[in-house]
Amino acid sequence: MLFLIVDDHPLVCSALEEMLVTAFEACEPLQAHSAAEALEKVRQIEDLDLVLLDLKLPDVDGFQGLIQLRKEAPKIPILVLSGLEDARLAELARSYGALGYITKKSSAAEIVAAVREVLSGNTAFGDGVAPCAPEDLQEFDQVSRVIGTLTPQQATVLRLLGEGLLNKQIAYELSISESTVKAHVSAILKKLEVSSRMQAVLLAQRGALGQLSSPMAAAAVDAALVSADR
Repeated sequence: MLFLIVDDHPLVCSALEEMLVTAFEACEPLQAHSAAEALEKVRQIEDLDLVLLDLKLPDVDGFQGLIQLRKEAPKIPILVLSGLEDARLAELARSYGALGYITKKSSAAEIVAAVREVLSGNTAFGDGVAPCAPEDLQEFDQVSRVIGTLTPQQATVLRLLGEGLLNKQIAYELSISESTVKAHVSAILKKLEVSSRMQAVLLAQRGALGQLSSPMAAAAVDAALVSADR
């Protein structure tokens, strides 16, 4: 069996590789450390049995890696392995075509069991994910849809605003003029239907584009930036 482990941390890849080799006979795990590398391997190797995919990769935002892999190889089962316990992420992963979602806090036995379920054609969205209320999902979906109307550049500008950067700092970070940053900020305020940068930042900090310091913020980052498709 051929497994592709996609994670930007070599130690994580090595640990998963050892786990899979121990659990499955004739198992040949491959590694990719970015979404681009994973796509290249998927294109080159037609008989992959499973992709184990980390959501947080250096060259994509949010679920973009999952979406790209699903589009490139719709028949290969994908099991998302995330550092975050959040039912919203699990539900979004399911909606984007993953057959399972399991956290990195899970035991080796739990991860292997999830792999077996997915290989058997079943789904694995189980006990490691904390439940969330329907109203939370509804509010989260509304916020992500609003942020999803932003262009990729606008989404990046809003994220940098949320990090406290000034216009000139954003201009430097993105290699654009300060007047272009101002134009993006104006467009952001209009789309978000707010009247000030502070209101836009507060929206971001409430869950739209916050730092990956909490499951709520992380889930919103993933949905929002995937909606602002490149």
